[in-house]
Amino acid sequence: MSVHSKKATRRRVMSALGAAALAAPAIRSAHAQAKTIVFGGSVPLTGAAAETGLNVNNGYITAVSYFNDVLGGVEIAGEKYKLELKLFDDASDPARATTLIQRQIDEGTNFFLGSFGSNIVLPTAAITERAKKPMVQTGGGSDAIFTKGFKYVFGMYPRATRQFASTAALFKTLTPTPQTYSVIWTNDAFSKTAGQGVKLSCDAAGFKKLDEFELPAKPTDVSSVLGSVRANTPDLLVCVMHDQDSLLIARQMVASNTNVKCLFQGLGPQLASFREALGKYSEYLMCSTYWDESVPYKDKFFGDSRKFVEYYKTKFTRPIAYHTAGAAACIETYILAMQAAKSTNPEAVRDALSKADYETFYSRIKFTPDGDGDAIIMGSMIGQVQKTKLEIVFPEAASSAKALYPQPTWDKKA
Repeated sequence: MSVHSKKATRRRVMSALGAAALAAPAIRSAHAQAKTIVFGGSVPLTGAAAETGLNVNNGYITAVSYFNDVLGGVEIAGEKYKLELKLFDDASDPARATTLIQRQIDEGTNFFLGSFGSNIVLPTAAITERAKKPMVQTGGGSDAIFTKGFKYVFGMYPRATRQFASTAALFKTLTPTPQTYSVIWTNDAFSKTAGQGVKLSCDAAGFKKLDEFELPAKPTDVSSVLGSVRANTPDLLVCVMHDQDSLLIARQMVASNTNVKCLFQGLGPQLASFREALGKYSEYLMCSTYWDESVPYKDKFFGDSRKFVEYYKTKFTRPIAYHTAGAAACIETYILAMQAAKSTNPEAVRDALSKADYETFYSRIKFTPDGDGDAIIMGSMIGQVQKTKLEIVFPEAASSAKALYPQPTWDKKA
């Protein structure tokens, strides 16, 4: 995308968010005179996390637009409300994000949506916690977010160390059964704890660990690590890091002819942009995914996932991702909690969120006492790239295709 296109995209996004430049006040919606529920926060529209940040942002916009324009608002305790977003670009910078969140609290915002990345969600959640304002977020899974005793932050995923159990269960179903694994993570809050979760789950499932590697938070070269991988050649190579780092590893594996029977990348292959960037080499790659438009859940607002996707496509041409659906589900979860509480008081809504047991188009929503998603109810599905599409291969009840294993060597991919 050209610089001009990026600037134009950002202008459109900021306009859709209902927020202008940071120095300017938020632009009020057309429904400013009606009773309004404001959702504040920040999203990374620029910087390192922008690729997924835009997906999160689009999910928030889609949900608010649907509730306002299609449903005419929401009813809570017999009163009608319109929804308003008051989100700003945090540029993937935790310091900038915390400044933005504190400013919004000072201005009276009561309900918050999360940014993307545990390195941003953790410090911003600490601020909303001190102010006793709820945050429902789809962008941070680090254990640190859920082990500090916070009572006002709720996440749409299990904490990082609990996210790999379903993947280890899939590995045990592969034929011939894999025996060994190696794991690579980056030095950031989410990836480090996710790496620990990989080891806990794979060891418990009986796989033998050959190597573990920690990369810098922003790696630029992984050739020495891949040399070690080639020397030991695990059956399973598990990479837990953010999308752009997964792409770096896959490209350098292709370039160095580093082959394994299964390459699992926690984040990356779920994005159409990742698959397009890697082309034919994305085939057979596996990843976690928390949502697909074929999931069987239903709700009283969107109806089901396919209808959500249909509406999303009337707003955006950007390919949909599970973070998009998860972000929209944050809004829906807030509304369901407010209706259950019969209140828009922040503490009453927090209490309702802690007792949530709702079915949405995205998933059944149920949080642990620490605020992360229930490990079974809100755990991941496993996707695999097959013929350029991401097919669900686990669990069997949600699968759209069978897992393909072992993957061919890079030079044999059509």
